[in-house]
Amino acid sequence: MRNIKLTLQYDGTAYSGWQVQKTGSTIQGLLEDAVSGVTGEKSRVTGAGRTDAGVHAFAQTAAFPTRSHLEPDVFLRALNANLPNDIRIVDADECPPDFHPRYSAKNKTYSYIISRAKAYSLFLRRYSWHMPYQLNSEKMMEAAGHLTGEHDFSSFRASGCSSKNPVREIMKIDISGADAVDFMTFRLDIPVIKISIQANAFLRHMVRNIVGTLVEAGQEKFQPDEIKAILKARDRTAAGITAPACGLFLEKIMY
Repeated sequence: MRNIKLTLQYDGTAYSGWQVQKTGSTIQGLLEDAVSGVTGEKSRVTGAGRTDAGVHAFAQTAAFPTRSHLEPDVFLRALNANLPNDIRIVDADECPPDFHPRYSAKNKTYSYIISRAKAYSLFLRRYSWHMPYQLNSEKMMEAAGHLTGEHDFSSFRASGCSSKNPVREIMKIDISGADAVDFMTFRLDIPVIKISIQANAFLRHMVRNIVGTLVEAGQEKFQPDEIKAILKARDRTAAGITAPACGLFLEKIMY
């Protein structure tokens, strides 16, 4: 039995997330259908991250077992031919049998985009949270500093999260801004904020809940050092709002 590793990108707007569900089209479900169509086998495609409905990926990692003798580059072309245009496999390779996209990962980086014009651009609507209000970036960065390190992130996990252990380690949070966005060969004169969070693993909605809380810090609804009390509370209602899914990207996975 071979183990085929895939790196893929997708626009999550039209999908009910990564994981197969009873209703709704999912990335995993479409990948498994494509694998079945190419190999004639029913194979489970395992992903590194269970992105939610509407969340995008620049570099999701997945793997599946197969008895097929097809070369990885043939898999890449054949699977793409059986997938919709908003899901693309950008790399395929054979990996060791013990490789697991999720458990072999050392850390993952999710990034979130906030657009800050009074009137948002049509071309950013699907990929950013429109936030036309003034944000204090220094307050946001100060608040983010209290989240780095190993903590119980119960205050930032969604209800229904299946993880038994809420402790995670955030290696770093980067908050950067730009006055414009290059789109293809065009320049969109719209200021944006990018929040990137690297951690050993994430709880359900953890990034979106952190982003929503950092935005509230930027709106000066609370002082940055109050993050420590929010963490200590271990209560979701103590933290800020959940940021919309559209601005979130699974950006990078390190092995």
